[in-house]
Amino acid sequence: MNAFIKPSFYSTTTRLLSTSVWPLIIAAIVLILIGIGLRDPWPADEPRFALVAKEMVETGQWFFPARAQELYPDKPPIFMWAIALFYWITGSIRVSFLLPSALSGLLTIFLVYDITKRLWNKKTGLVAGWLLLFSLQFMLQAKTAQIDAMVCAWITLACYGLLRYCLVDGGFKWYALAWFFMGIGVITKGVGFLPLLMLLPYIAYRLFKASPEAIVHKPMWTWFTGPLFMLFAISLWFVPMLLLVAQSDNLFFEIYRDNILFKQTVTRYADSWHHVKPFWYYITSVIPIFWLPSILALPWLLKPWINSVKNLDPRIILPLGFVVLVILFFSMSPGKRGVYVLPALPMFIIAVAPYFELLKSKAVLRNIALTLSLVVSVGLITFAVLGHFEVQNIADMANKLELDPWLFFFMVGVISLWGILMLHGHQRWAAWPVLMSTLWIFYSTYGYALRNEITTPLSVYENVQQYIEAANIDTPEIALIKFSEQFILFAPYPIVHFGYHSLLEEQLSSVYAWHSTGNQFVLIEDKLLEGSCYDIARTIDLGYAHRRHWLLVPLDAKKDDCAIDAESLPLYRYQLPD
Repeated sequence: MNAFIKPSFYSTTTRLLSTSVWPLIIAAIVLILIGIGLRDPWPADEPRFALVAKEMVETGQWFFPARAQELYPDKPPIFMWAIALFYWITGSIRVSFLLPSALSGLLTIFLVYDITKRLWNKKTGLVAGWLLLFSLQFMLQAKTAQIDAMVCAWITLACYGLLRYCLVDGGFKWYALAWFFMGIGVITKGVGFLPLLMLLPYIAYRLFKASPEAIVHKPMWTWFTGPLFMLFAISLWFVPMLLLVAQSDNLFFEIYRDNILFKQTVTRYADSWHHVKPFWYYITSVIPIFWLPSILALPWLLKPWINSVKNLDPRIILPLGFVVLVILFFSMSPGKRGVYVLPALPMFIIAVAPYFELLKSKAVLRNIALTLSLVVSVGLITFAVLGHFEVQNIADMANKLELDPWLFFFMVGVISLWGILMLHGHQRWAAWPVLMSTLWIFYSTYGYALRNEITTPLSVYENVQQYIEAANIDTPEIALIKFSEQFILFAPYPIVHFGYHSLLEEQLSSVYAWHSTGNQFVLIEDKLLEGSCYDIARTIDLGYAHRRHWLLVPLDAKKDDCAIDAESLPLYRYQLPD
C-alpha cells in the first residue's frame, strides 16, 4: 500500500505548493513569527533600538531618539518608532522589539510573490516566494531587530511600484507609491533611494528596445513628479525635526541635526571609519554564503540571463540590473557590512524564479543542493558528538562562547537528516527547505532559551541585587563606564552615564567626582580599572557576561592617595519608570 500512498501524497503536496499561495503564507508566518516573546534583545544592535523605543514611550520624546537622555543621531527614527508603537500597545519589550522586522519580512515575501506573478505567472510567483523564504540572509534579518529588514521592505515596495508602472499596468499610483516609499526608506536608513538605480537599466532598455509595443506607455510629465512624492515622505519627519531644533535653542539638538544629516549619510559612505573591507568583499565573502540556496544556480543562469538581455526582456533586465548596481554601489564604499546588500536579494530572486523549471532538470545542481544540506546536517551531528565528548578544540570554542549547545546541534542535525533522507527523486529539491525549517524552528525556541541568559546582563544584575539587598541599601544609583545599551535596558536600578562616545579617561575622571556621596556604585569591566583611582581588591565580583568580567565598585573602593583634577562630563540619567 505504501507504494501507492507515497506517490499520491507527494504529487498532491507538490501540486498544492505550486498552485496555492496559502502554504507559502502559513509557512512564512510560522517560520518568521515563531519565537517572538521568547527572548530579550541581544547585542550588538537590538538592545540599542529597544532602549531608544522604550525611552520614547516613557518620556514622550519621539522626534529625537535618545538612550538614557543622550541623543542618538546614528539612525533616523522610523524603525525605533515601530518598536515604540508595539511597545506602547503591548507593554512588553520582548514582544515588541522583533515585530517590525518580522512584519517587514512578511511584506517583502508578499511583494516578491505578487510582482513575479504579474510579470510571469502564479506558479513562478510562488517559486519566488519560497526561494526568498528559505534564503539565509533574508531569514536572519527577518528574525533580528535590526533596521535592515524594514529598509529592505521599503526598497522592495518601491521596486514593486516601479516594476508595475514600467512593465505591468502603467498605473500612475504605482509610480507615486514607489517614490513615496523611497522617501520612507530614506528616513529609515538613508539608502532608501536605491530603487532609483532600477531606472538606469529601464532607460537603457527604452533606448534599445526592439518594439514600441513591448512597454507600457506613459505621459512624459509623470516622470518628473516622482521626487515630489519622495520629498513629501521625507518631510513627514524632516520638517518637524528642523522646526523643533530651530525653536529649541538647544546645542545638543543642533549637533543631532548636523550629525544625522551629514556624518551618518555622506561621511559614512564616502569616508567610513569602521567595517572597512576590500572592494570584492560582497562577491567573495557575503553573497556565496548568505544568498544560499539561489546563488548555487548562478552557473546555470548565466546563459539564460544573457539570452534574455539580448532579447531585451525587461522582466530580467530591470531586477538583474538593479542587483548589479546595488552591489557595485556598496562595493565602492570603503565601509562594508554583509547586510548592506540585503535589498538586492529580493530582486535577485525575481530574476531566478522564471528559470526554476530549467534548473530542476539539472541533476548536478540538485545533487549539489542535496549534498550541501546533508553535509550541514551531518556536520551538526558530528560537531555535537565531538563537543559532548569534550574534544579539546571544540570544547574550547564552546567555553569561549559560554555555551553548551551540543543537544541543540544534535537535534537539528538528526531531525533535518531524517527529513532529507525521507525525500525521493525530484522531492530532493526540498532538502534545503527541510534543513532551514528545522534550524529556524529549533533556533527560535530551544536556541533562544539556550542563548538568552548568556547574551544579556541578567546574571550580573542578579549579583548586584544580592549585594545591595544584603547591604540593606534602599535607593542605590549605578554609574556605567564605557557602557553597552543592554546594561541600561535591563537595569533594576536608576542608571547614570557620561556619554557613549566619551573617552575612558574622561569618564573615569567624571565618575570620581560623582562617586563621593550617597548610595552610589560603578558598574565596570575589570580591565578598565587598571591604572585607575579604584582599588580592585575592594570591588565586588559580579561574574561574567558577554565574555567579560564585571565588577561593582562601592564608595570605599577609591584610593586614598589619588588626586583628581579634571572637569566633569555631562551627566546622563535613566530613571526607572514608576
